[in-house]
Amino acid sequence: MTLLTVERIKLFSTRSPWWCMILAVALTVGLTAVFSAATKPSDLADLTPSVTQFAYNFGLVVMMVMAALAVTTEYRFGTIRSTFLAVPSRTPALLAKTVVVAGLAGIVGEITAVASWGVARLIQPDAPLVLNTSQEYRNVFGIGLIYLLAAIFAIGLSLLIRHSAGAIVVMLVYLFLAESLLPVIPRIGDHIQDWLPFIVGNNFIVAGQPETNDGPPVVGGLPFGPWGSLIYFAAVCLGILAIGLAAAKRRDA
Repeated sequence: MTLLTVERIKLFSTRSPWWCMILAVALTVGLTAVFSAATKPSDLADLTPSVTQFAYNFGLVVMMVMAALAVTTEYRFGTIRSTFLAVPSRTPALLAKTVVVAGLAGIVGEITAVASWGVARLIQPDAPLVLNTSQEYRNVFGIGLIYLLAAIFAIGLSLLIRHSAGAIVVMLVYLFLAESLLPVIPRIGDHIQDWLPFIVGNNFIVAGQPETNDGPPVVGGLPFGPWGSLIYFAAVCLGILAIGLAAAKRRDA
């Protein structure tokens, strides 16, 4: 418990987590509010619980940046050395950091999801936004799990790279370029797409629903159902973390 307390204090001793949390909520909920307000009465039938989560990736990226900075800032200012002197085995301290940072990301993700859905209901009370099925509950309440696991991915990557700019650039290039461009490679793109972690992770949110122009993208033909997609995404994120932990133990701080 002491390590968790220390990591919580370290995390909130800087302004960046606060700004990241505010930005993640403001972006996600704000965009949903604008979209809901702009929805015409004739289009209300298309404003479903899943569509209220169309902006979740914006907040996701912000919280991944926060997770990366939680690691790389310590390397930048050398405070990680004090941590490793206090905990020579290193892994318990880094796992405590992961629990705190990823847990916070998961909470923020859940807040943005519920707030986005709630704002849409307030703005368009006649839209079909009541949660009736397990799929609709997953559309909203599953967002927090994706945020949590994505933060673990970001922490593992940051332990490997250790530089703020480098970790953030690699992360953004992968999210916005690699996972968008690899599926369009002729002949093999569709097969690669089936195993790209964030596409598969998104399937946990959207599996089983029809594709719309407004909601989160639905990719058909993936080899996993919703819970299989979550397990695969979790395995990849935990695998990246394990590699990062191994690298942190071997290298000088």
